[in-house]
Amino acid sequence: MEYDWSSLDELRTTYLEGTAGQGDYWASDELLRGYDVTFARRIAWKWHHVFRDLAGVSWTPPAGAVYDWGCGTGVAAREFLTAYPGAGLTGVSLHDRSRRAVGFASAAVRREFPDMPVMAAEPEGPFTLLISHVVTELKEAGMAELLKLADRAAAVVWVEPGTSVASAQLVKAREALRESFYPIAPCLHRNRCGLLAEGHENDWCHFFATPPPEVYTDRDWVQFGRIMGIDLRSLPLSYLVLDRRAPVAPVPGAVRIIGKRRLYKGHALLDACDATGVHERRFTKRTDPLLFRAMNKGKTSTLQQWTLEGNEVTSLKEI
Repeated sequence: MEYDWSSLDELRTTYLEGTAGQGDYWASDELLRGYDVTFARRIAWKWHHVFRDLAGVSWTPPAGAVYDWGCGTGVAAREFLTAYPGAGLTGVSLHDRSRRAVGFASAAVRREFPDMPVMAAEPEGPFTLLISHVVTELKEAGMAELLKLADRAAAVVWVEPGTSVASAQLVKAREALRESFYPIAPCLHRNRCGLLAEGHENDWCHFFATPPPEVYTDRDWVQFGRIMGIDLRSLPLSYLVLDRRAPVAPVPGAVRIIGKRRLYKGHALLDACDATGVHERRFTKRTDPLLFRAMNKGKTSTLQQWTLEGNEVTSLKEI
């Protein structure tokens, strides 16, 4: 990877400092190319995590166009079209405040999907709205306009960094839209978000994507992590999927495990979300040694089915 590392580092700094929303930061095609094979790849892996979660609840996109709002290099649209080959049959629309970014993203989509109509305007018919890593760049008025756009969509797939700030924004969006939509994932219910209940002021809904194994051995990725000062293992995300169609009937006893599993020698404490709210549950190693070992290695799904006795998990299996 031979890129303008200083420009990439400056761009990352604007994200971390919350100043990226002050203007168009896509200063050159070189910066877009460098971003697309570095930071955008890490965003792609977060989308892959969301696709796996959506497979667990048997979700597929509704008919219509795909609208990638705040597209950047178009990574969200491209990953979505790859995951769902039947999506976007009426075309892909790309929006960004940067004309340079829209041009780059349009060329990238056409390169990977040569038969796909690509537009730079809001679709006229039904569409699935893709939103990725934008909330830190939006002020209150901008979020309000984005929610108005979301309210016109057939479905919304929204991926953000796994920070408490980003999660709180997604919770607000969920609450604003849940009368018009069914929450599909990570939520398993349409009730008020359990994190809004008293006692959860310091909690937030987030998960951890898994990078591909080659990240740890590939020379270019090792160089990227060293130069940018990034822990390549850490990929926290928050996300929200909404659909006007009712979800597939949930599995009895299904829960979504959010945040980190707090692992101890013989047990784990899990924060679980279901229709009753967000609750801490205790899962002991003796209940299922193999699953406990997999959990210890970070290889378990966030979607589980369990039975309880009080606060104790008596049976647990992945869905």
